[in-house]
Amino acid sequence: MSKRCFKGLLAAFFLIFLGACSSSDSEESKSTNEMAQMDKATGSNEIAVLDEEDQSTVEEKKDDQVNTSDRMIIHRANLEVRVKSLDKAQQNIEKKVKEYGGYIVESNEYRDENELMSGHVIVRIPEKQFQAFLNDTEDEVAEVLGRNVSGQDVTEEYVDLESRLKSKRAVEERLLGFMKEAQKTEDLLKISSDLAKVQEEIEVLVGKVKYLENQTAFSTVEISMQESKVVVPGVGDGDLDTWEKTKKQLAVSLNFLLAAASGLVVFFVGNLPVILLLVLIGVGIFYLVKRKRRKPKE
Repeated sequence: MSKRCFKGLLAAFFLIFLGACSSSDSEESKSTNEMAQMDKATGSNEIAVLDEEDQSTVEEKKDDQVNTSDRMIIHRANLEVRVKSLDKAQQNIEKKVKEYGGYIVESNEYRDENELMSGHVIVRIPEKQFQAFLNDTEDEVAEVLGRNVSGQDVTEEYVDLESRLKSKRAVEERLLGFMKEAQKTEDLLKISSDLAKVQEEIEVLVGKVKYLENQTAFSTVEISMQESKVVVPGVGDGDLDTWEKTKKQLAVSLNFLLAAASGLVVFFVGNLPVILLLVLIGVGIFYLVKRKRRKPKE
């Protein structure tokens, strides 16, 4: 009898143990399903976590990339030169620019009061041909008045932009995956909003990367040119204009006489009462003086 009781207790204990294990498994499965639903519904939280992970990876690899990659330098040069003929100098510069695979950004010409020409040209030259173009330009001109060459190292900035761009694209792919799995409208709207922000940031980063690539691929050269030739005026080149100058002087003289006559008329007519009064007083004084001189003789 005791043996049967012992077997019954053992069986009951075994059934209780199996029930506890199944309950634990069901709770764990339920917790796992809830976590999956939370992952789908909270895309923005995943963005923050992924950004932190990617940024930490970026910071770890950034120094190695800067050291191993080629340096990216933005070169810029300013030349101030004197040339014998501005037209010829510009033609030579344009020819050299085409030979080196560059292009002209801006070209201006000016003429001063002494009939001397000056010009200003801005060109973009491939980085590899930058120094060769400067040397050829200096050889073509009559005299170099000033020369300034500067360089800006943007390697670290470029590597940082590329790393950030890679991180944002990874976030974009993750959000696209969330969007496919989203079942609720609220979750879909939230993920779409986060995706739009990430894509906008990607466009900004791509623009900055392309700008740095263009600036480092082509160097900028500004050339200010002045003509050094002496301008000799020609004889009888149409600048005398004798007849025109004579008519102008005659018109000036007539205008002076008319102005003087007009001034006299205005003076006498405007002051006519005063003039008549002075005339009457003068006439009276004249007759009084004349009468006094006649009295002694009589």
